[in-house]
Amino acid sequence: MLITCIIVYLLLNLGIGLWASKKVKSTEDFVLAGRKLSFTLASMVTFATWFGSETMMGAPGEFVKGGILGVIEEPFGAALCLILVGLFFAKTFYNLNILTFCDFFKIRFGQKAEIISALVIVPSYFSWITAQFVAMGVLIQIITGISLLQGIIFGAILVMFYTMLGGMWSVSITDFLHNIILIIGLIILAFIIFETAGGFSNVITKTPHNFFRPIPIEHSFTNWVNYLFAWITIGLGSIPQQDVFQRVMSAKSDKIAARSSITAGFLYITVALLPLFIGLAATQIYPELLKGDQKMLVLNMVMKFTNPILQVIFFGALISAIMSTSSGAILAPASVIGENLIKPFFPKISDKNLLFWIRTSIVFVTLICIWMASIRQNIYELVAESSAFSLVSLFIPMIAGLKWRRANATGCIFSMLTGLLVWLFCRYIETELPASFYGLIGGFFGLVVGTILSEKFRRQLNLESKY
Repeated sequence: MLITCIIVYLLLNLGIGLWASKKVKSTEDFVLAGRKLSFTLASMVTFATWFGSETMMGAPGEFVKGGILGVIEEPFGAALCLILVGLFFAKTFYNLNILTFCDFFKIRFGQKAEIISALVIVPSYFSWITAQFVAMGVLIQIITGISLLQGIIFGAILVMFYTMLGGMWSVSITDFLHNIILIIGLIILAFIIFETAGGFSNVITKTPHNFFRPIPIEHSFTNWVNYLFAWITIGLGSIPQQDVFQRVMSAKSDKIAARSSITAGFLYITVALLPLFIGLAATQIYPELLKGDQKMLVLNMVMKFTNPILQVIFFGALISAIMSTSSGAILAPASVIGENLIKPFFPKISDKNLLFWIRTSIVFVTLICIWMASIRQNIYELVAESSAFSLVSLFIPMIAGLKWRRANATGCIFSMLTGLLVWLFCRYIETELPASFYGLIGGFFGLVVGTILSEKFRRQLNLESKY
């Protein structure tokens, strides 16, 4: 029954992809759904940005082990990102009338900055997409009994096909469907689990002291830096990312773009709390769940202690979440490859051919991430890596481009490269403080030094030319 229902559900997603493909008439239709999404659709598709493997499979285990402090990065930092985008960035970027986030760097700093930002953004998605594929593979393995790798390949190819067919239209319509199933499924599961546990208040009273403490217990510099970066790794690092940009920019107007992002942020933190408390209640009822793989905590609970009907609802909800996140995540780097890495070298390329290359890039990105998923399966580590990547390389030059008139192309490029290289080096030597702390500082100094040195060099050339 479970397998049959899941197969029907997956086939429905392919059907939606085929239907959505009929709405694609141009690259803008494919990348931004023609900028036609209503407030409801825009809110739903933005809400689904990260509601995937980490929220449903990574965060519950971290919450059970570490309480609120264990899940600051996800879901609280993720919700913060969407709210900040809506408050401060959505209207500005929407009114630039651009297709990708890298187009902003082209407008502000020139084509070299555009290409380098694209070369930075594209690989930043590989870890994120890989995490979704691993989660989908685990899920399919549990349901069908096939190997993890086979599950990864099957799920990845399915998402690839329906994304390739309809682009952002496929993502938007399937996200709307997925989110309805997700929210209903989680509410039903939460109701049953809390009733079994003796009520929500009973679950709360059984938690250890300081379990819900929102700030560090020990007030050391290291603890506070780690705490701060738990908030900003996704909270700030995902602002200059194509998937967030793409979903917000698909709205009908700048006002809808801003309002839908803020709404999605509050909706995200509300719904994302459900799997956390479901996992907490489940471990109180069934302590043996603590002995297994923590990313399997909620999944094992559902498989062992619920009836088939509830399993269908839950796994439908979980597949919904992961497919929503992975489809948008695949589309984001593929759009950047087409618009910012292929188009600059072929400026006369037709819209039809550009659309072909974006669809081809979806296949390319999917294959790379299937390969990565075959050798790396730590979902929590993969998600954190992806967000830190964009934080250290793109956040500083984005803010400078918006707020510092003096910032120039050299400073922008220096910031991207120094931030990224410092971060990679600190990850390699395993520093006590987060590597992204040093990477962010490196990106800031790269911006300032690059801007000042290039100005001095330019003034020197002007003086020499006069003589």
